[in-house]
Amino acid sequence: MRAYTFPALFTLICSLFNQAIAQQTNSLETEIELGAVFTSGNTDDENVRYGLTMDYLRGDWEYQFSSDGLRSSKDNVLSAQRLYHVGMAQYALSENSFINARAAYEDDRFSGFDSQSDFTVNYGRNLLLNRENMDLSLEIGAGVRRSETETEDFEEGILRFEGNYQWNLTETSDFTQDFSVESGSESSIMRSETAVTASILENLSMRFSVKVKHQSDVPVGREKTDTQTAITLVLNF
Repeated sequence: MRAYTFPALFTLICSLFNQAIAQQTNSLETEIELGAVFTSGNTDDENVRYGLTMDYLRGDWEYQFSSDGLRSSKDNVLSAQRLYHVGMAQYALSENSFINARAAYEDDRFSGFDSQSDFTVNYGRNLLLNRENMDLSLEIGAGVRRSETETEDFEEGILRFEGNYQWNLTETSDFTQDFSVESGSESSIMRSETAVTASILENLSMRFSVKVKHQSDVPVGREKTDTQTAITLVLNF
Protein backbone atom coordinates (compact mmCIF):
# COMPACT_ATOMS: atom_id res chain seq x y z
CA MET A 1 0.00 0.00 0.00
CA ARG A 2 1.46 3.35 -0.99
CA ALA A 3 2.06 6.16 1.47
CA TYR A 4 -0.79 8.25 0.13
CA THR A 5 -3.38 5.51 0.70
CA PHE A 6 -4.05 6.34 4.35
CA PRO A 7 -4.65 10.08 3.84
CA ALA A 8 -6.90 9.20 0.90
CA LEU A 9 -8.97 6.76 2.99
CA PHE A 10 -9.19 9.22 5.87
CA THR A 11 -10.25 12.00 3.47
CA LEU A 12 -12.90 9.70 1.97
CA ILE A 13 -14.55 9.00 5.34
CA CYS A 14 -14.47 12.69 6.28
CA SER A 15 -15.97 13.51 2.86
CA LEU A 16 -18.82 11.06 3.49
CA PHE A 17 -19.41 12.75 6.83
CA ASN A 18 -19.53 16.21 5.22
CA GLN A 19 -21.91 15.00 2.52
CA ALA A 20 -24.24 13.65 5.19
CA ILE A 21 -24.20 17.02 6.99
CA ALA A 22 -25.12 18.77 3.73
CA GLN A 23 -28.20 16.60 3.35
CA GLN A 24 -31.38 16.91 5.40
CA THR A 25 -30.40 16.63 9.04
CA ASN A 26 -31.91 13.81 11.07
CA SER A 27 -29.71 13.96 14.16
CA LEU A 28 -26.47 15.85 14.71
CA GLU A 29 -24.63 15.93 18.03
CA THR A 30 -21.45 17.90 18.70
CA GLU A 31 -19.26 17.74 21.81
CA ILE A 32 -16.38 20.08 22.61
CA GLU A 33 -14.04 19.31 25.50
CA LEU A 34 -11.39 21.67 26.87
CA GLY A 35 -9.01 21.70 29.80
CA ALA A 36 -6.10 24.08 30.37
CA VAL A 37 -3.63 25.01 33.12
CA PHE A 38 -1.26 27.99 32.87
CA THR A 39 1.25 29.12 35.50
CA SER A 40 3.71 32.02 35.56
CA GLY A 41 6.28 33.43 37.96
CA ASN A 42 9.04 31.13 39.16
CA THR A 43 7.85 28.47 36.70
CA ASP A 44 6.11 29.01 33.38
CA ASP A 45 3.92 26.01 32.59
CA GLU A 46 1.32 25.53 29.87
CA ASN A 47 -0.91 22.45 29.62
CA VAL A 48 -3.78 22.35 27.13
CA ARG A 49 -6.07 19.45 26.23
CA TYR A 50 -8.94 19.56 23.75
CA GLY A 51 -11.45 17.13 22.31
CA LEU A 52 -14.03 17.37 19.53
CA THR A 53 -16.64 14.79 18.53
CA MET A 54 -19.27 15.14 15.80
CA ASP A 55 -21.87 12.38 15.43
CA TYR A 56 -24.43 12.45 12.62
CA LEU A 57 -27.28 9.92 12.24
CA ARG A 58 -29.29 9.61 9.04
CA GLY A 59 -31.48 6.57 8.71
CA ASP A 60 -29.38 3.42 9.04
CA TRP A 61 -26.13 5.38 8.59
CA GLU A 62 -23.97 6.96 11.27
CA TYR A 63 -21.03 9.23 10.48
CA GLN A 64 -18.59 10.22 13.19
CA PHE A 65 -15.48 12.34 13.38
CA SER A 66 -13.41 12.84 16.54
CA SER A 67 -10.21 14.68 17.29
CA ASP A 68 -8.29 15.14 20.51
CA GLY A 69 -4.98 16.75 21.32
CA LEU A 70 -2.56 17.53 24.10
CA ARG A 71 0.15 20.18 24.33
CA SER A 72 2.41 20.71 27.32
CA SER A 73 5.43 22.93 27.90
CA LYS A 74 7.59 24.00 30.84
CA ASP A 75 9.69 27.17 30.85
CA ASN A 76 8.88 27.56 27.13
CA VAL A 77 10.31 24.12 26.33
CA LEU A 78 7.82 21.77 24.66
CA SER A 79 7.48 18.51 26.60
CA ALA A 80 4.43 16.87 24.98
CA GLN A 81 2.43 17.32 21.80
CA ARG A 82 -0.06 14.77 20.51
CA LEU A 83 -2.90 14.80 17.96
CA TYR A 84 -5.25 11.86 17.31
CA HIS A 85 -8.00 11.95 14.65
CA VAL A 86 -10.60 9.26 13.85
CA GLY A 87 -13.19 9.14 11.07
CA MET A 88 -15.90 6.48 10.75
CA ALA A 89 -18.85 5.56 8.55
CA GLN A 90 -21.20 2.94 10.04
CA TYR A 91 -24.25 1.10 8.70
CA ALA A 92 -26.84 -0.59 10.94
CA LEU A 93 -27.65 -4.11 9.74
CA SER A 94 -30.28 -4.52 12.45
CA GLU A 95 -31.10 -3.18 15.89
CA ASN A 96 -28.21 -5.10 17.45
CA SER A 97 -25.60 -5.44 14.67
CA PHE A 98 -23.62 -3.11 12.40
CA ILE A 99 -20.61 -2.79 10.11
CA ASN A 100 -18.27 0.15 9.77
CA ALA A 101 -15.17 1.49 8.06
CA ARG A 102 -12.75 3.34 10.34
CA ALA A 103 -9.61 5.36 9.68
CA ALA A 104 -7.32 6.90 12.32
CA TYR A 105 -4.24 9.12 12.26
CA GLU A 106 -1.93 9.90 15.19
CA ASP A 107 0.91 12.41 15.38
CA ASP A 108 2.74 12.11 18.71
CA ARG A 109 5.97 14.12 18.62
CA PHE A 110 7.51 12.37 21.62
CA SER A 111 6.52 8.76 20.86
CA GLY A 112 9.47 8.04 18.54
CA PHE A 113 7.11 7.76 15.53
CA ASP A 114 6.63 10.59 13.05
CA SER A 115 3.07 9.30 12.61
CA GLN A 116 0.93 6.16 12.80
CA SER A 117 -2.26 5.59 10.81
CA ASP A 118 -4.62 2.67 10.34
CA PHE A 119 -7.68 1.62 8.36
CA THR A 120 -10.03 -1.23 9.35
CA VAL A 121 -13.39 -2.69 8.37
CA ASN A 122 -15.33 -3.99 11.39
CA TYR A 123 -18.43 -5.94 12.41
CA GLY A 124 -20.13 -5.13 15.71
CA ARG A 125 -22.96 -6.04 18.05
CA ASN A 126 -25.01 -3.93 20.47
CA LEU A 127 -25.59 -5.70 23.77
CA LEU A 128 -27.58 -4.97 26.97
CA LEU A 129 -30.52 -3.75 24.90
CA ASN A 130 -32.86 -4.79 27.71
CA ARG A 131 -31.14 -2.47 30.21
CA GLU A 132 -32.46 1.09 30.37
CA ASN A 133 -29.38 2.60 31.97
CA MET A 134 -26.58 0.64 30.28
CA ASP A 135 -25.17 0.25 26.78
CA LEU A 136 -22.45 -2.06 25.54
CA SER A 137 -21.12 -2.51 22.01
CA LEU A 138 -18.39 -4.89 20.85
CA GLU A 139 -16.75 -4.98 17.44
CA ILE A 140 -14.01 -6.88 15.67
CA GLY A 141 -12.34 -6.26 12.35
CA ALA A 142 -9.21 -6.34 10.23
CA GLY A 143 -7.15 -3.86 8.29
CA VAL A 144 -3.70 -2.35 7.93
CA ARG A 145 -1.51 0.04 9.92
CA ARG A 146 1.30 2.28 8.63
CA SER A 147 4.04 3.55 10.94
CA GLU A 148 6.62 6.19 10.05
CA THR A 149 9.86 6.87 11.94
CA GLU A 150 12.93 8.96 11.19
CA THR A 151 14.73 5.93 9.77
CA GLU A 152 12.01 3.74 8.22
CA ASP A 153 8.39 3.40 7.19
CA PHE A 154 6.57 0.08 7.42
CA GLU A 155 3.10 -1.41 7.07
CA GLU A 156 1.49 -4.39 8.77
CA GLY A 157 -1.82 -6.19 8.80
CA ILE A 158 -3.80 -5.82 12.01
CA LEU A 159 -6.73 -7.39 13.81
CA ARG A 160 -8.79 -4.91 15.83
CA PHE A 161 -11.12 -5.41 18.80
CA GLU A 162 -13.09 -2.61 20.48
CA GLY A 163 -15.54 -2.40 23.36
CA ASN A 164 -17.60 0.62 24.46
CA TYR A 165 -19.56 0.61 27.73
CA GLN A 166 -21.80 3.36 29.12
CA TRP A 167 -23.63 3.41 32.44
CA ASN A 168 -26.06 6.18 33.33
CA LEU A 169 -25.33 6.45 37.04
CA THR A 170 -27.97 9.14 37.65
CA GLU A 171 -30.00 11.57 35.57
CA THR A 172 -27.01 13.93 35.54
CA SER A 173 -23.97 11.65 35.58
CA ASP A 174 -22.48 8.93 33.34
CA PHE A 175 -19.66 6.42 33.54
CA THR A 176 -17.96 5.31 30.31
CA GLN A 177 -15.27 2.75 29.54
CA ASP A 178 -13.77 2.47 26.05
CA PHE A 179 -11.18 -0.18 25.23
CA SER A 180 -9.46 -1.28 22.03
CA VAL A 181 -6.65 -3.59 20.94
CA GLU A 182 -4.95 -3.49 17.54
CA SER A 183 -2.76 -6.55 17.13
CA GLY A 184 -0.21 -6.55 14.30
CA SER A 185 2.77 -8.57 13.16
CA GLU A 186 5.22 -5.82 14.18
CA SER A 187 3.52 -4.46 17.30
CA SER A 188 0.23 -4.26 19.17
CA ILE A 189 -1.47 -1.14 20.52
CA MET A 190 -3.89 -1.08 23.46
CA ARG A 191 -5.97 2.00 24.28
CA SER A 192 -8.24 2.55 27.26
CA GLU A 193 -10.31 5.56 28.36
CA THR A 194 -12.22 5.61 31.63
CA ALA A 195 -14.38 8.65 32.37
CA VAL A 196 -17.06 10.01 34.69
CA THR A 197 -19.12 12.94 33.41
CA ALA A 198 -21.41 15.08 35.56
CA SER A 199 -23.78 17.78 34.27
CA ILE A 200 -23.37 21.30 35.59
CA LEU A 201 -25.89 23.09 33.38
CA GLU A 202 -28.22 21.93 30.61
CA ASN A 203 -25.44 21.61 28.02
CA LEU A 204 -22.31 22.03 30.16
CA SER A 205 -20.61 19.17 32.02
CA MET A 206 -17.43 18.38 33.91
CA ARG A 207 -15.46 15.25 33.08
CA PHE A 208 -12.76 13.31 34.90
CA SER A 209 -10.93 10.93 32.59
CA VAL A 210 -7.95 8.60 32.52
CA LYS A 211 -6.45 7.58 29.16
CA VAL A 212 -3.87 4.83 28.73
CA LYS A 213 -2.00 3.83 25.58
CA HIS A 214 0.36 0.84 25.54
CA GLN A 215 2.39 -0.25 22.52
CA SER A 216 4.26 -3.53 22.69
CA ASP A 217 7.22 -2.44 20.51
CA VAL A 218 8.49 1.14 20.43
CA PRO A 219 11.67 2.90 19.20
CA VAL A 220 14.73 2.68 21.46
CA GLY A 221 14.60 5.02 24.43
CA ARG A 222 10.80 5.40 24.43
CA GLU A 223 8.31 4.24 27.05
CA LYS A 224 5.76 1.63 26.04
CA THR A 225 2.93 3.08 28.16
CA ASP A 226 1.53 6.63 28.19
CA THR A 227 -1.07 7.75 30.74
CA GLN A 228 -3.11 10.94 30.68
CA THR A 229 -5.35 12.09 33.54
CA ALA A 230 -7.52 15.16 33.02
CA ILE A 231 -10.40 17.21 34.39
CA THR A 232 -12.15 19.06 31.58
CA LEU A 233 -15.27 21.06 30.76
CA VAL A 234 -17.57 19.58 28.11
CA LEU A 235 -20.01 21.55 25.95
CA ASN A 236 -22.76 19.66 24.10
CA PHE A 237 -25.01 21.07 21.38
